[in-house]
Amino acid sequence: MKAGMIFTGSGPILVLTACESLTAPKVTMQLSAKGITRYIAYEIPLDMVKEKYGKHFSVVMGDLKQSNDLRVVDEEGRRVFYNFPLEKLENPVCYEETTQIRKAA
Repeated sequence: MKAGMIFTGSGPILVLTACESLTAPKVTMQLSAKGITRYIAYEIPLDMVKEKYGKHFSVVMGDLKQSNDLRVVDEEGRRVFYNFPLEKLENPVCYEETTQIRKAA
C-alpha cells in the first residue's frame, strides 16, 4: 500500500492505494469518478499515516465498500494539510486529464 496527499482544486485529501503510483490508471479513473481530473500528489510514509490516524486507519483498511485501487482516509483538507510536516512532502507528481474538444465544422 502507498499513501498519498493529493492536492485538488478544493484542498488536499489523503488516500491509500495498492497501485504502483499515485497516477496509475486505476487511481486516476477512481479520482475522475469523484470529479478530480487534475491534481498534485505527494507520497506519504505509510507508517506516518498509521500513526496519525490510528484506529481510523484500520477502519478504512477494513472497509469492504472501498477498493484497494483507491481508499480515501480523510477528505477534511485542513486536517490532512496540518497532519504532516511539509518537509516530508517530496517529489510531487502532477496529473491532468487530457480531453480533446471537437470543434464544430
